[in-house]
Amino acid sequence: MSTNYRRLRCSPQDVFDVLADAWLFPSWVVGASRMRSVDAAWPTPGSKLHHSFGVWPALLDDETTMLEWDPPRHAVMQPKGWPIGEALVTIDVKPRADGCLVRIKEKAVKGPGALLPASLLDPPLYARNVETLKRLGFLAEGRAGNHD
Repeated sequence: MSTNYRRLRCSPQDVFDVLADAWLFPSWVVGASRMRSVDAAWPTPGSKLHHSFGVWPALLDDETTMLEWDPPRHAVMQPKGWPIGEALVTIDVKPRADGCLVRIKEKAVKGPGALLPASLLDPPLYARNVETLKRLGFLAEGRAGNHD
């Protein structure tokens, strides 16, 4: 399981406002390239966002399901990325005096990715999620007016 942390200069609610806006998904999730549709109930548990990943012309259409939603503290999503498989992504946000601390944990749970040893899968997941948290931070801090 890959685990990343990032301190942000915004409130936990600012982070969850970004997560709740499914149309922003490709702006902060590395690899997601476009949104196709969003369930009207997003982000309630069981709702889905329908996205594509990759680069044109090699785009694959898939979806992400919200499993747990407890703003502004905790969210769990299950993105699909076939033919690679499915992952479990947990985002936890804790308030700090100068903003918040965001933790993202990701692990492959279905498909070929789940068969790979962590020693092979975790390093690229970690590197990708460094950038994912950076992008999430830009959006959340921008909403809070804390940008350089």
